Order: sequence, then structure tokens, then C-alpha cells
Amino acid sequence: MPAQTLTRRAYLHFGEMTFTGRKNIVLRSVSMEEKVYVQDKNGKTLDPTNPARARKLLNKGRAKVVQRKPFTIKIVDRKKENSYTKDVTLGIDAGYKNIGFSAINEDKELISGVLKLRDGISKKLEQRANYRRNRRHRNTRYRQPRFDNRKREEGWLAPSIKHKMNSHIKLVKKLKEILPITKVIVEVAQFDQQKMQNPEIEGVEYQQGTLQGYNVRNYLLEKFDRQCVYCGKEDIPLEVEHIIPKNKGGSDRVDNLTISCHDCNQEKDNQTAEEFGHPKVQEQAKETLKSTAFMNIVRWKIVNKLDCNYTFGHITKKNRIEQDLEKSHINDAFIVAKGKNQKRCIPIKAKVYRRNNRSLQTNRKTYGRSIRKQKYPLSPGDLVKYKGEICEVKGMFNYGKWVRMKDSDGNKLNSNVKDVKLVKYREGLSFVS
Repeated sequence: MPAQTLTRRAYLHFGEMTFTGRKNIVLRSVSMEEKVYVQDKNGKTLDPTNPARARKLLNKGRAKVVQRKPFTIKIVDRKKENSYTKDVTLGIDAGYKNIGFSAINEDKELISGVLKLRDGISKKLEQRANYRRNRRHRNTRYRQPRFDNRKREEGWLAPSIKHKMNSHIKLVKKLKEILPITKVIVEVAQFDQQKMQNPEIEGVEYQQGTLQGYNVRNYLLEKFDRQCVYCGKEDIPLEVEHIIPKNKGGSDRVDNLTISCHDCNQEKDNQTAEEFGHPKVQEQAKETLKSTAFMNIVRWKIVNKLDCNYTFGHITKKNRIEQDLEKSHINDAFIVAKGKNQKRCIPIKAKVYRRNNRSLQTNRKTYGRSIRKQKYPLSPGDLVKYKGEICEVKGMFNYGKWVRMKDSDGNKLNSNVKDVKLVKYREGLSFVS
């Protein structure tokens, strides 16, 4: 397919599809697996189209660009009532660090990808608290501590946990802005904690491939980093075994189970882990998974706020293995959405950024930290126009008078802030590819 020229002003970098910011816009040929998302004249979502169809609509003036990533257009002469849309199911692989998402209809996958969540929020809050504490002890006007006067509302969540929960909800809302999603299914946890707390797991049920087995086994694999706890071998078949054997009073509770390779399991025989020379295994087994604790806190809050269906990770794993798919956030989300034979699409990446509304910076003479009293006009990730091209802001310097940018070829550019024009502020949740 030869390159074609558009007369509308737009900018896009989406896989192999590229719009420049110049007057004449070149759209390179792309795979049919790439999607252009569509809204009607009132902003309601329609079925996605292909790049060729989007090109024709833009050329004829029947559509305009809404956003660049993921590329979305609005048809200015059509309403949703006059269009046919298929039911779309969105699957969310909820997680502590990454969220997988996949939306499908009966024929194909419409969008998929991974959202990377922020980390280090707790450390930044602790740093802020230390600055405030130090200020109260300096030889300055006394500032009374305020933490004793603050009352936490019912259902209060720690800021880091609240951020992760809100990111799940915000992602679903973002996807609903570009796709006619009719059903949402969330994988609320890797493991059904209530089932695992049952101390009476009969016989070797957890080794027989039932749902209970997938539940417990998947939990143990995550907890012990998918390696034998005794010899440390990875990428080999692992077996569930008792830390304290049942003939010595051990139970079938999950805190008495671990994973090991076949050789170590046979060599250990009826010894306890301590007798086998690994006393720390018992302590490790009693530790809780941080990610699991997070999901226990917020999983039902997410489901209730989204008013959606839910499933568990051990069910997802069983169905993924049956379809012979590799382990990944995207594949898990595809399975969560009840995907089977749909044609897959090219995955995209998304990331949650800091808003930099009140940023700490190092003083030039390294005399500790200071807080900028005035927010700089541009922040990292913003899109600006410089000499006819669209560039991404990397940062500002010289007290906010100069901006450092990166063009579409990856070249670094510096310019006075007066010579650039803002195109779009970066959002907190942004699609980056």
C-alpha cells in the first residue's frame, strides 16, 4: 500500500502508523491488525475501524482527530443510533505492579496491553513526613504536629493502596471512552483465600489438577518465586509437598505447604524442612504475599465500584493452559475476557505518571532539598510543537526558562520555552505506545 497524503493537521505515533505535525501528513502503510478507535458526533463509542477507512474519513472531512494514543477519531456526521456495534467484553488482569487488559468481541481482539503502575509512593510520603518533622525541630517558628487531629474516615486506605485501586478504575473508564464495552470481568486475585483457609483439603486433591489444586499450587509458585525451595532450581517441574510431614503432625494448610523438585522431594522423604537442613523454609511459608494482601484489601472495592463480574487467577491459569498460551498479563486478560479463537491485535503499553504538581528539587549548591513555589509551564511527557515538528518534553532547566525535548527520531533538543507551543499536556494515565 503506497503512502498517502492527508490535508488535516494531526500527529500520531502508533506502531508503524505515523502522522507528522506538518501541513501535509504522511500515513505509512500498516498491518490490518492495528486499530483506529471511533466515536460518533456526540462522543459515544462505535466499533473500531482500520487505518485505511480512517484515512478516507479524514480526507473527506467526515472525521477529526480526538486523541493520538491510542489513535481515536470522531465522525462528525453520524450518531450511534444509526450505527451497528457488537458487544465488547473487557478483561482486566488486576495486579500490584502491572495491570493487563484485553477487550474482545465475537470475532477479534480490539485492544490489549499492560498498564505499569507507580511504585515508591510510600517512600515519598515518608520523606515528606521527615521534612515536616525536621521543620518542627528547627530553630524557627513552632509548628504544631497535625497528625493527632486527623480523623480517618471509615473505609480509609493507605495512599499507595488507594492509588493502585483508582488506577484500575481509571483504566476501565479510559477504555470505555474508545470502545463500546458492554461487560467487564476483573480477575480480583490470583488465589481464592477463603478456599485456601479450609484446613481440610482431602488427600492429595491439591496435586490432582482440580480448581483447588490450581488455586493452592499457583499461590505457592508465586510465593516461592517458581523455584525449588531446597536446591533453587528453576524452569523444571515442581511438586507441592509438606514442610512438616503428616506423620509428624503436619497439616494440609497452605502455611505448611511448599514447592520442590522431584529429586529434593524424594530425598527429603519424611523429614521436616528443618531436619532436612532448611530451617528458614517454615518462616518463609508463614509470610504473606504483599500483592495478595493488596488484592485482599481492594478487590471487592474494585468490583463494587465498577459493578462488574469477577474471576480468580487459578481459574484463568487453568483455561490459559488449556489454550496453550504463554504466561503474560495480556494473555491472562484475554482469558479473563473469555477469549478463545478471536484474532489477536498488536498490544500497547500504558503507564501511570506523577503529576508533578508540587515537586522537590535539589538545590544547585546541593544544600539539601527545596520545593518549587511555582510550577513550571511544562512537565515531562507533554507534547509541544517546535519548528513544525511535534516533540515530547523530557524536562525543564534554567529555572523553567528552557525546555529539553525529544523529537520523533529520538534526537534531544533544547529550546527557550517561548519558542515552543503546547499541543497536549500528558495525563496521569497515558498510553505510551
